[in-house]
Amino acid sequence: MTKTYSILLDPFITKTKMLKPQLHHHHSNSIQPLPTRQHNALLAGDGNTCGGDSGSAACFLSLNKLSLPIKRNGFHAARPSRQIKAIAADKSIATTTTNVKAIITVQITMGGLISSIGLTKGLDDITDLLGKSLLLELVAAEVDHRTGLAKDTIQHYAHRSGIDLKDVKYVAEFEVPEDFGQIGAILIENEHHKEMYLEKIELEGFSNDTITINPNSWVHSKFDNPEKRIFFTNKSYLPSQTPSGLKDLREKDLASLRGDGVPEGPRKKHDRIYDYDVYNDLGDPDRKPELARPVLGTKEFPYPRRCKTGRPRTKSDPLSESRSGGIYVPRDEAFSELKNMTFSARTLYSLMHAVIPSIQTSMIDQELPFPHFTSIDCLYRDGLHMPQLESKGFLRTALPRLLKSIEDTQHNILRFETPAILHKDKFSWIKDEELCRQTLAGLHPCAIQAVKEWPLKSQLDPDVYGPPESAITKELVEEVIGGIIPIEEALKQKKLFIIDYHDILLPYVNKVREIKDMRTTLYGSRLLMFLTPYGTLRPVAIELVRPPGDGKPQWKQAFTPRWDSTGAWLWKLAKVHFLAHDTGIHQLVSHWVRTHACTEPYIIASNRQLSAMHPIYRLLHPHFRYTMEINALARESLINCAGIIESSFSPGKYSIELSSVAYGQLWRFDKEALPEDLIRRGMAEEDPNSPYGLKLAIKDYPYANDGLILWDAIKTWVTDYVTHYYPEPNLITSDHELQSWWTEIRTVGHADKKDEPWWPNLQTPQDLIKILTTIIWVTSGHHASVNFGQYDYGGYVPGRPTIARVKMPCEDPTDETWERFKHKPEKELLATFPSQLQASQIMSVLDVLSNHSPDEEYIGEKMEPSFEENLKIKAAYEIFAGKLKELEGIIDGRNADERLRNRNGVGIPPYQLLKPVSKPGVTGMGVPNSISI
Repeated sequence: MTKTYSILLDPFITKTKMLKPQLHHHHSNSIQPLPTRQHNALLAGDGNTCGGDSGSAACFLSLNKLSLPIKRNGFHAARPSRQIKAIAADKSIATTTTNVKAIITVQITMGGLISSIGLTKGLDDITDLLGKSLLLELVAAEVDHRTGLAKDTIQHYAHRSGIDLKDVKYVAEFEVPEDFGQIGAILIENEHHKEMYLEKIELEGFSNDTITINPNSWVHSKFDNPEKRIFFTNKSYLPSQTPSGLKDLREKDLASLRGDGVPEGPRKKHDRIYDYDVYNDLGDPDRKPELARPVLGTKEFPYPRRCKTGRPRTKSDPLSESRSGGIYVPRDEAFSELKNMTFSARTLYSLMHAVIPSIQTSMIDQELPFPHFTSIDCLYRDGLHMPQLESKGFLRTALPRLLKSIEDTQHNILRFETPAILHKDKFSWIKDEELCRQTLAGLHPCAIQAVKEWPLKSQLDPDVYGPPESAITKELVEEVIGGIIPIEEALKQKKLFIIDYHDILLPYVNKVREIKDMRTTLYGSRLLMFLTPYGTLRPVAIELVRPPGDGKPQWKQAFTPRWDSTGAWLWKLAKVHFLAHDTGIHQLVSHWVRTHACTEPYIIASNRQLSAMHPIYRLLHPHFRYTMEINALARESLINCAGIIESSFSPGKYSIELSSVAYGQLWRFDKEALPEDLIRRGMAEEDPNSPYGLKLAIKDYPYANDGLILWDAIKTWVTDYVTHYYPEPNLITSDHELQSWWTEIRTVGHADKKDEPWWPNLQTPQDLIKILTTIIWVTSGHHASVNFGQYDYGGYVPGRPTIARVKMPCEDPTDETWERFKHKPEKELLATFPSQLQASQIMSVLDVLSNHSPDEEYIGEKMEPSFEENLKIKAAYEIFAGKLKELEGIIDGRNADERLRNRNGVGIPPYQLLKPVSKPGVTGMGVPNSISI
């Protein structure tokens, strides 16, 4: 019997020819266009279950990692074929078929399908009129059991059937023979000249239900790359469990994403290739020799690896990559259209390329300090008058919190919102108790440590850096705490806590002081604190140290809270210096290195080594959303030479180099897990009788209290997931994709630490659970805790200055400088703060980086399609989501508890940074799945 497709008429087509359904002998790229009219692009299946324990009546297509088309021979499931043949069935044999209508939703995007203009727009319209918009090809999950060869695929074109403000609909119909079996994958070829954003595929016609697939992926034009995109079904498979008809596609897909066989050169926008490179693109020696920066990712300067862009090397330095053009990220790693238009990419780009330069041109003296404290307050009340900006309408839309317009004028105003902490207590920035409270419940709660040894002593070479003994002595400590407890007993009872940047900063002090093009200074520093009977901390001393150099001996002094005027002012200035150091380490190490930079290798390895159908890929995928794109933007405008970090933070041009030193000395994967991090810092000890098996050194430690609940919820969810797919240890060791993934993370992604003995083994399900929980914690809880409070805590310059610009007045003072300090100490304090330009730039950036996008995806909020496919996994995820709902209530209850003085009290903002969900904007709460800003 012969078959024909039913016809759906496009509004533009009134006459068409009937076509026979086509079988395609496998996945070829040399496809001759069918002489077709508008049809329905069709998917079909037999409606049976996927087998295994999926718990679903049908398993079809899913959101997944899709292959990067490589310009070589096409995908072949088992044997190559370049023929397209119509069905030549025996007419005497009746064949049962299933009719399925596929409705494909393509999102209208500014840069994609609908907005294309010119010749290609006209050609694409003709393509739509001819009913040849998308070519779909169905792949059977299993080979033909009679021949052992892959079954011929079924292909057909889809045509456009409708359009609204947001989407374009394409419709198709397939008739699939009964013996075709389950559909394992679909290949899609975009016949347009522009890429499409494929949002959703709905399959109608099955007896049980409509199947919905959400690819949410860019499909390149066949004119950019002739290879088809692959979408696997929602069913997850370990490599050993891969259906016979998909094994070759699984391998080809990974080879494509690795870029196997692709020549070297700049990556193109539509590419989806994941590869590694060192950080050699932060400098710009071709523009100015002084803008050269060392390569990070070497023995001298160890660093995580980034995504390779393929840009050419600079003319001045063969080791450095040119900064010409944009920074490539694999296509599906880019921000969504919504995030791009309403926030993030364009917002940050507009800020860096329009607003910041406008601020710079509006200030004649870029080193000018604030003349008085009321001038700082004016930033929130009156704002800055800005020179006229191009596209100011868009800028005001993109930056509504910052840019305001004045009625009846052409001027713009950069006016800042009052930060939450300033709104609560205008004088909190100057209070000693707030300085200490924020080490437990502020923006940087992961730096505090218990003092384990006494006396305090540097580990640096004394021949280079001077005597190692600290200026904070036993006598000084006991004097400050008033003889409440002997220091030996205080150590034993864990009453002394410290934040110690002495050894990491001291080698850079003289280098920073030699910088000519900005006003800055630096010290090695320490803050020592004492735990009071109320569970709060009080400061004991701040030590500032300058190493020998320039013919001068080592200088160091310990500053303490004082009751005389001179001592009190020196204490205020010492706090400014320490806070500038803490802000720098927070931004460069705890935020950038430990979350953004260290996560990028996990993303690259996952795409290169784990198939889209691998259950571990599907578990991790939501936690990698947008990270590579925001990292690329950071390399472009924030951490680059002469960028915001270098121009506004104390280490200046050595800032990112300093982050490399911290990575080399301090970063260990096994200590990035929250419990291990707390134990390493002496903030907790193992105790089976305590919640989560840990006894905290400070009971009211909001970051740890809330964080451990989140950690435990993540670990329980990961445990349920992993033990479902890996019930036996041998499944871990025999999973070659998983083993290659972990090996590549260790030896390539973090190549400078590949020989460290502390890397976890991957031999058992428990090993995998610990590794995955750590990765998910870093991308969610850790990042949220150090990012989304940036404006609330750092939006008032005196509270968290990013730079201390002048040295302490007591360091080698002259009579003149000392008298000037005594005469006008406030002026010395204002001169130490960031300049007006630096403050305005930093406040603008912190406002944007603290913002939640409208399309943010929060942890536990959205279930992935592959999770829903399996009833056991779905149930485990629902339990996980329920625990996160409970966490919200627990946090609210703790913030209302007056006994918890580190998160409740007069003028104290509630600690909400680990509250899972938030509305859009700057809210000081919300834990996204991923490092998305």
